[in-house]
Amino acid sequence: MSGAVSIIGCGFVADLYMRSLAAMDGITVAGVFDRNPERLSQFCAFWKVPAVTSLDDLLDRHPRDGVVLNLTNPASHYEINSACLAAGCHTYSEKPLAMSVEDAKALHAQAQAAGLMLASAPCSVLGEAAQTLGHALRTGVAGTPRAIYAELDDGFVPQAAYRKWISESGAPWPFEDEFRVGCTLEHAGYYLGWLISWFGSVRTVVAASAETIPDKEGTGPFAPDLSVATLFFDNGPMTRLTCSIVAPHDHQIRIIGDGGVLACKAAWDNSAKVTFAKRMTIRRRLMESPFPKTIKLGQPTHPKVKRWGAAAMNFMLGPAEMLDAIRTGRPSRLSNDFALHMTEVTLAMQNAGEHSGAQAMTTRCDPMEPMPWAQ
Repeated sequence: MSGAVSIIGCGFVADLYMRSLAAMDGITVAGVFDRNPERLSQFCAFWKVPAVTSLDDLLDRHPRDGVVLNLTNPASHYEINSACLAAGCHTYSEKPLAMSVEDAKALHAQAQAAGLMLASAPCSVLGEAAQTLGHALRTGVAGTPRAIYAELDDGFVPQAAYRKWISESGAPWPFEDEFRVGCTLEHAGYYLGWLISWFGSVRTVVAASAETIPDKEGTGPFAPDLSVATLFFDNGPMTRLTCSIVAPHDHQIRIIGDGGVLACKAAWDNSAKVTFAKRMTIRRRLMESPFPKTIKLGQPTHPKVKRWGAAAMNFMLGPAEMLDAIRTGRPSRLSNDFALHMTEVTLAMQNAGEHSGAQAMTTRCDPMEPMPWAQ
């Protein structure tokens, strides 16, 4: 692996990218910019990476066979993504791609017209757990999948000690921004990405969302803190996906097939165990095996990153995939269509409210080619 990235934004999540970068051979940082000079200096001194004094300067210096990482606050994503594309830079954006479907479509059109890659986090879809589940689906371990239940519940976060959540280089967890943006826009992609990579386009979203915990700390208005969505795929099973910062922590996904249940209990761990519980009848009782089989791939996968905070994820898998695609002249698995479609589905969930009913998606994308070590 080789190539260069430039980083815009030195907030809480940027440290997770730098921890991941340390595990990846050959990827260098061409430059870093943040609109807060003190934060920029603190971050660059901690990670020993070069600071750049303006966005224009960073984009001018950025190597055109590299990738710009947009790690700014979500309200700035559209503006910064558009500026990166206008400068001729392949762009990897933290989630969401934009705060509206219209803006996301404009970015997609801009990237397509310029012949540039535009990808969206999260990239855990390229990780070992997601790829192992995908391989199990393709090889029929559980038979035909009939339904999927997925949870992205993070506990009653407004009562958590989030003011004590400080990144390695000293950035506080941006609680006010997190509450304004909402857990669905922040987290739905962790399983949506997996699902879309396996089954392709979501045809219809039937969802509901609400703010169930009033009076959060900070200045509102705040986004829904609970969403429940039923997803209908063009070529996949009916799926129920829940996101909240209300219900007790649960990051489980269960794929119910004709022969049993595939499961993974930790969306934020690239090395999470993937299991298969075979369905059986004992006397008159139908049940899944209480001793599920662990499913493993038969070869080395990707560099791993030790747990820090809530996650054990390699945040650089996405940029690394883009850099490899640029170097070898192939399409990236994290395609422009993938980023746009995941954004539209996520926004449909977030903005569903009480009365939206069935929402027909207007974007499409194909299933993702598996990683070479998962084929």
